[in-house]
Amino acid sequence: MFSVLFLDSQHRVILFEELFRGTIDAASVYPREVLKAALTYNTGAVILVHNHPSGNTCPSDSYQRITQHLKGALGLMKIRVIDHVVVSSEGCISFAKLGIL
Repeated sequence: MFSVLFLDSQHRVILFEELFRGTIDAASVYPREVLKAALTYNTGAVILVHNHPSGNTCPSDSYQRITQHLKGALGLMKIRVIDHVVVSSEGCISFAKLGIL
């Protein structure tokens, strides 16, 4: 699944919402839908979250690319992407902490 934590301009939580659900090894993420939801909630910033059912928390190339696409699309509306967190049964990782964002 791919979810978004929508935050206001002071980084207070507005809503945590699951936007996309995939199969066992992939989820399609559409930047247009993320942007539409962010605008609906009058969002100032977001934290992206997705899970890896395999237990592997290593960020895949495809998720690194979609993160950059989302950062660009949301940035056009002055909505900041604070982090992208990958969650699994083995723990979690932060794109920001890894220096990917």
